[in-house]
Amino acid sequence: MALSLLVVSISFYLKEYISPDSDLYATLSLVSVAGVVVMVIAFSLGLGAMPWIIMSEILPINIKGLAGSFATLANWFFSWLVTLTANLLLDWSSRGTFTIYTAVCVFTAGFVAIWIPKTKGNTLEEIQQFFR
Repeated sequence: MALSLLVVSISFYLKEYISPDSDLYATLSLVSVAGVVVMVIAFSLGLGAMPWIIMSEILPINIKGLAGSFATLANWFFSWLVTLTANLLLDWSSRGTFTIYTAVCVFTAGFVAIWIPKTKGNTLEEIQQFFR
């Protein structure tokens, strides 16, 4: 996701210095669209599923309903926040918007790598013991 967003950001940056009549300008427009499409696919295959995986594998059974509801609320709230701010940010700067989104993706990948425990091959009891 971060790499595709970085490509989009760079293409918007380059488009500011190229004549709109040139072939390179049209190519950069296609690169921007392709970068966004790759980002959406990467999100669907990776980060988009993260809240649902965390809820199903990490939450203890006794709080799974309440915590799952809170996690779903947080997930939809941040989706709404991105949707709300996207047009405002794009009006401000297209390259800046995608640079911010790139930074958020890098931060999120680091957060997941450092703070989200690996649960592959562990039972629910072993996972719960990890958090005690």
